[in-house]
Amino acid sequence: MPSNRGVAYMGPGKVEIQSIDFPKLELKEQKRKCEHGVILKVVCTNICGSDQHMVRGRTTAEKGLILGHEITGEVIEAGRDCEYIKKGDIVSVPFNIACGRCRNCKEGKTGICLSVNPARPGAAYGYVDMGGWVGGQAEYVMVPYADFNLLKLAASSKADKGLPSKDVVMEKIKDLTLLSDIFPTGFHGAYTAGVGPGSTVYIAGAGPVGLACATGAMLLGAAVVIVGDLNKERLAQAKKFGCEVVDVSKSASVGDQIEQILGAPEVDAAVDCVGF
Repeated sequence: MPSNRGVAYMGPGKVEIQSIDFPKLELKEQKRKCEHGVILKVVCTNICGSDQHMVRGRTTAEKGLILGHEITGEVIEAGRDCEYIKKGDIVSVPFNIACGRCRNCKEGKTGICLSVNPARPGAAYGYVDMGGWVGGQAEYVMVPYADFNLLKLAASSKADKGLPSKDVVMEKIKDLTLLSDIFPTGFHGAYTAGVGPGSTVYIAGAGPVGLACATGAMLLGAAVVIVGDLNKERLAQAKKFGCEVVDVSKSASVGDQIEQILGAPEVDAAVDCVGF
């Protein structure tokens, strides 16, 4: 059996690469096989700000937790119940694990799936109090409910029409990796805030999710996107692709700075992307 290694949280300020079990198609909590799951060879992954909160000791994460919830990988084994996802597919993995069958999932509330975390609604890979699922900052990882959860980026057969080739996808893999968490989280914030054509938007926080939210707002047709932060480099990045900016470290209030941009201290929509 192939070996596997993962990034383990070992206490505040400390992580280490450990040899860990090679994943199996099984649900340990339910003590049964997971024929609807797949095993991925991880191609690319991100380090999230949420991972940093755990590593810095801001949470109740237990020693030995394998981190990582932003995963892109290649399917190397698929359970017999997988109908659409096949061996050889390159896929993006959403950070929230969902069954697709419960009431919340059917209503689109996949972040609070009722089935995949015995302790409470909602689950994620490699995350504190989110079901104990092994994270994806590893060489291999198991993903359940593959047909529902996975976004196929490149197909393993010619039957999947309209998808690019594996070579094309691998050339852009570092960009595509943001589809697991960073970009959809930011876009979801803009969408649920009601951003639409001609609207004015204020986004608090110019980190990766904030900048993704700003991009999402532009895609949704916003007329003016204002991003606030105190990090000069992040504000410069926001200005680079067309955002107005607010420096919250200045003596002038956020409202006053917005008024200088729009003529009034108000916006149609606002999104909090500061995080912790």
